[in-house]
Amino acid sequence: MQEYKKIYYQTHPQVYQPAEDTFLLADNLEVERMSRALEIGTGTGLIAILAAKKARIVIATDINSHALDCTLKNIIANKTYNMELRKGDLFEPVEDEKFDIILFNTPYLPTEEDEIVADELDAAWNGGPGGRKVIDRFLAQVKNHLNPGGKVQMVQSSLSDNEKTLKKFEELGFKASITAQEKGFFEEMVVITAVLV
Repeated sequence: MQEYKKIYYQTHPQVYQPAEDTFLLADNLEVERMSRALEIGTGTGLIAILAAKKARIVIATDINSHALDCTLKNIIANKTYNMELRKGDLFEPVEDEKFDIILFNTPYLPTEEDEIVADELDAAWNGGPGGRKVIDRFLAQVKNHLNPGGKVQMVQSSLSDNEKTLKKFEELGFKASITAQEKGFFEEMVVITAVLV
């Protein structure tokens, strides 16, 4: 068991382990009390469990069944029962539902065909050739799943064109900015916070 701010969590070899990008989002969460929250790509569930301390309910999704098993164990370990787990890709598991906040540590690493790992971990970091394969699909649908005044907090990297994401949010009617950043060896990881106006 590992611990982060009094949340205890276990990991799994086939699940993305909380790392600098996870903690960057965790340290900068803007979840309102009694809100309805969605986390896409929950992994170990750490972010969703943190969000559940304030939110009325958190729906946590992942495409990886090992991640959902891991998250369930961590929900039980932390007695966080205002959470619901669903399996699926991006917004598939929530169809026409709407939320006050959507959280997503995106798969943002630019990845060529010969770099793809043939296991479930691939979905956690594979952003396609420009790092935007999943980010652009997410942005195309996110507005449909937000309540008026709803908020998005997502993690991405300077390798996957932060400016393009900010511009896209503005085109969609959001007020967006980089609200946290951390320099890595090859990149700068950022939290982009966007509010629907």
